[in-house]
Amino acid sequence: MEIVLCITGSIAAVESVKLARELKRQGMNVTCFMSNDACKIIHPNSMEFATGNKVVLELTGDIEHVKHAQADLILVAPTTANLISKFAYKIADNSISTLLITAYGYSTPIIFVPSMHESMYKAVSENIERCKAEGVVFIDPKKEESKAKFPSIHDITLQALRELSDGKLKDKKVVITLGGTYEEIDSVRGITNRSSGKMGMALAKEAFINGADVTLISGSLKVHVPKILDNIKINSTDEMKNEIIKIIPETDILISAAAVSDFTVEKNSNKHKISSTEDLILHLKKTPKIIDRIKEINPNILLVGFKAEYNVSQQELISLTCKKMESSKADLMIGNDVSIEGAGFGSDKNQVIIVDKNIVTIPLTSKTEVAKKIIQKIIKKLDS
Repeated sequence: MEIVLCITGSIAAVESVKLARELKRQGMNVTCFMSNDACKIIHPNSMEFATGNKVVLELTGDIEHVKHAQADLILVAPTTANLISKFAYKIADNSISTLLITAYGYSTPIIFVPSMHESMYKAVSENIERCKAEGVVFIDPKKEESKAKFPSIHDITLQALRELSDGKLKDKKVVITLGGTYEEIDSVRGITNRSSGKMGMALAKEAFINGADVTLISGSLKVHVPKILDNIKINSTDEMKNEIIKIIPETDILISAAAVSDFTVEKNSNKHKISSTEDLILHLKKTPKIIDRIKEINPNILLVGFKAEYNVSQQELISLTCKKMESSKADLMIGNDVSIEGAGFGSDKNQVIIVDKNIVTIPLTSKTEVAKKIIQKIIKKLDS
């Protein structure tokens, strides 16, 4: 994949070396265009080192603006108010603005990453909307200290990967539950689990990359949540159930990856911290299995569930996962043994089985790779 990274004269240009390196880690061939003002902030040699390619500083007889206009993607990061306004009115007065207008004529995908003082960002709002109407994708800045700041490099990369994908989940509404729930004992104590949310987040990113409209319903997490994903925060199992019931009638795919508590405290009326001076007996009751209600509410939804077990044989895992799939009427069920060293809760790796009509075993690998295989399986089911 060929991507052109354009750097304009915002102080956020200091982040461009790290951004270029991350894009290359994702397998992209990166060529950099820099404005004169950008060169006053970082030296072109830095970007040549980061990308491994010569930096374009001006247009020559090699017609660089035409040569690179049909790249797979053009990413302007950071994007200044000046550049946004020039593109809105198709003014070509330097290498970057000329490249963008040429690329627009070829319908090449373009992403803008605004970074400027917030008052400037507001001032060019009409020009931003004009560019959006013409197909330019904007990544919203972080608004802090009266500034529209450069967003997370990982968020920018995620959006770039989405624009470069085939978009096989385009227009599909995907809801993913992730993280652990929390059942209150008193105002400061509760029952929870060791779920980090890493598997669910890997699935969310992969669905987003493939063009889906992704909504997260998340409990406690130990992972970064991209700002470009909608995220509904919950605490308890009951809160998660209520949010799912509200959203799934209009959902195409539900991936239930959260570690939902199996028990809650019965008749909890402790509004304050319970004294630790005496022994305490807790009465626990089973929580309802949310996944078992999904198909009743939306029979057409594609339902993907997870079945976590501890220290079981492969055959037992397959049997228990199949039973869970049958009881929930899920279309896919993912089984994993969380006792396996290097896999499961909190780890960056996982070892799972994918069950539908057949059983696919995925050996220990990164959760990113597991997520890719699960999403590809979902895409195949949609196509079948």
